[in-house]
Amino acid sequence: MTDGHRFSSEPDEHDPSGASADEGASGGVPLRPVESVRLPPLLPRRQHPWLIVDLDDSPRSHGALVWALREAARREATVVAVAVMDEADDDPLGFLSRHARRTPTVALERLEAQVLRAIAETGVIGRTRTAVLDRPIFEALTGAAHGADLVVVNSGGKALLRHAVPRPPTRRLARGA
Repeated sequence: MTDGHRFSSEPDEHDPSGASADEGASGGVPLRPVESVRLPPLLPRRQHPWLIVDLDDSPRSHGALVWALREAARREATVVAVAVMDEADDDPLGFLSRHARRTPTVALERLEAQVLRAIAETGVIGRTRTAVLDRPIFEALTGAAHGADLVVVNSGGKALLRHAVPRPPTRRLARGA
């Protein structure tokens, strides 16, 4: 039987039963047509990494951003350049630094200027995001980076970020022991 005959709805001349291709093997019950199913896109096993860089106006933070951009190009990662907003209660002399405190809009503009300068230096394009964070959120992220548990809860469920505990080295036994 050739493919042309197998997929046609006419009975096969070599088939002695005379059953058509639309009839099942169970005695003439017609088969339903197959509907196409849209599958969700396949995701990689691990998501691409994210590199978070806290930027202030220091040369060290600029160097960290340049390193992160080069590392992001190597790892296919995304760099999140972050400006951290301090709370008003952090300043014991609140009246002196009231003018020095930045609004989120000004902080974001300065942050994007620093990112553009680092992109011009490295040539790495399209791997950056910018964000202005409040101090408690940044402290939660840095705490997780230093070993603290971080639980993210949203409408989709809960996720726990916990560092893996290193296993103790195993002792190899001699053969035949």
